[in-house]
Amino acid sequence: MNSKGKVIIGLSGGVDSAVAALLLRNQGWNVEALFMKNWEEDDTADYCSAAEDLADARSVADKLGMPLHTMNFSAEYWERVFQYFLHEYQAGRTPNPDVLCNREIKFKAFLDHALAMGADFIATGHYARISCNTNCHLLKAADENKDQSYFLYMLGQQALKHSLFPLGDLTKPQVREIAHQAGFENYNKKDSTGICFIGERRFKDFLATYLPANPGEIRTPEGKVIGRHEGLMYYTLGQRQGLGIGGVAGSDEAPWFVADKDLKRNLLIVVQGHDHPLLFSSTLEAEQLHWIAGSPPARQFHCQARCRHRQALQDCEACIDNDSMQVTFTSPQRAITPGQSIVLYQDQECLGGGIIR
Repeated sequence: MNSKGKVIIGLSGGVDSAVAALLLRNQGWNVEALFMKNWEEDDTADYCSAAEDLADARSVADKLGMPLHTMNFSAEYWERVFQYFLHEYQAGRTPNPDVLCNREIKFKAFLDHALAMGADFIATGHYARISCNTNCHLLKAADENKDQSYFLYMLGQQALKHSLFPLGDLTKPQVREIAHQAGFENYNKKDSTGICFIGERRFKDFLATYLPANPGEIRTPEGKVIGRHEGLMYYTLGQRQGLGIGGVAGSDEAPWFVADKDLKRNLLIVVQGHDHPLLFSSTLEAEQLHWIAGSPPARQFHCQARCRHRQALQDCEACIDNDSMQVTFTSPQRAITPGQSIVLYQDQECLGGGIIR
């Protein structure tokens, strides 16, 4: 029996998890792979299908000589992630399903299944780092451009204690080069985008199959009607594309941006100019708070935060009141979006965060 223990890696078919598997094997772990299917789909559709990803995962597992297990978590995904996703859109917010998907599927359903299979750890191809002593700490990845700690802030001590992130100290170009040298056919495979486990789709058509659209008016803050929207759920704050607003009499030619949603009156409020004052705010409120250490560092503290993936960290002050938090930024922030996550950091460490309300 290998002295390092048994690791089951979530092998997605992408290059990141493939290289993570290779690195673990080379480090002396007893590695097995598991491919998760979490969405019942039509495999003949024109987006990247589970069947294609499974074939890529099998190719990597065969090349590395490791067993590949498969598991269907579609029921768990529907109940724990997708229903919340629909509820948030119905409420006019813009959720981030990747955050909940990580907590409920990859680091809950998958982790529980792997531990039941006798694993000591699970591993994924996430770009982040874990440091454990008395407590486990989630740290940013070495590659700032690929750091995925934003999507992992809902993980707790149990998940981090049993997880490995082999890519935390690598850059994406290094990962692709390792895959190329190893002869992986997917070394240049495009990064996956779109909804977690559902893939790249025509979002408006996809959402319309689950939620009824409710068209209404597009107005300026002054109340002038300048167009029609197809349903508030299709728009997010700061959005420019897809508004369908042409030339407006009495207005200049600057582009229009979504500034607000009036749910009661079913109105989409838009403003002109990327830097319009109504697109900026210095404070936000968040709830559904989660702290990786189990509790916040203090009731009030200085830290850095980001309100979206890959946003540069912003200086702020956080004030905690039970399960709600007010964050005040040093500089006003553009298009703070209800439903998205605000994630807090001190130096390299991810502290946790909450859902913007």
